[in-house]
Amino acid sequence: MEFFGISFDLSAIIGMLLRIALLIILFIIFVPFGKKIVEKSIQKAGANQKLSPTRVKTLQKLLVNLFSYAAVFSFIVMLFAALGIPIGPLLAGAGIVGLAIGFGAQGLVSDIVTGFFILLEHQLEIDDYATAGGYDGIIEEIGLRTTKIRSFDGTLNYVPNRLITGVANHSRGNMRALVDMRISYQDNMDEAIAVLEKVCAEFQEDERFKDGPNAVGVQSLGASEVVLRVVGQTENGLQWECERALRKRMKEAFDDDGITIPYPHHTIVQK
Repeated sequence: MEFFGISFDLSAIIGMLLRIALLIILFIIFVPFGKKIVEKSIQKAGANQKLSPTRVKTLQKLLVNLFSYAAVFSFIVMLFAALGIPIGPLLAGAGIVGLAIGFGAQGLVSDIVTGFFILLEHQLEIDDYATAGGYDGIIEEIGLRTTKIRSFDGTLNYVPNRLITGVANHSRGNMRALVDMRISYQDNMDEAIAVLEKVCAEFQEDERFKDGPNAVGVQSLGASEVVLRVVGQTENGLQWECERALRKRMKEAFDDDGITIPYPHHTIVQK
């Protein structure tokens, strides 16, 4: 076949297009299937090793990402082969370029090393509530290069692992529920503490509390109020819910006993 004075081997072109189409179809089928195999394998290994669900989910996401990178690289190599492009010189050139880039990629290396130790030491796992790299929120994904942290306002933060110099994991063990209640100086402190102790006794039967809650007494003396504190240990992740329930019940008990919660004190500025 000749077109604009240039001859083409039609059968060779059709054969190449068929190989490329077959390669694309195999890639589209193989990648989702391969991801399922990786996920099932990790679930089975996690059950055999008695790993926690969050640990299994963390390893699943990491290995699925690694599998995706390997699959894309293999697809590109096979695509070049189908197009008749020599692979050897490209790989040699990539090695030289990679060496040159490596001198300026110290940050990337640091990300990978830090990410490896975060995973190895179980510092973070998916669904943990943690403070890391200056961000506070729920861990959504841990990779060898970046960690994704979802803030409570919905913002998804991509944090390079090298910036995670310290980790505060709030999801390990029981958590503290702490509520401060203010009363006026005119109210009887002993009576108010007795009311709080009755409220605490009600919540001590609540399964969400692992220890307490208990009225610890006077926490501080303000300009126009006395601050009383109640503290208890709750199941992880339920501390805010328990604090809200305690605060509501304590306010109701104070109202029933005629104990006053003073308004915030404001200084009036004369003009």
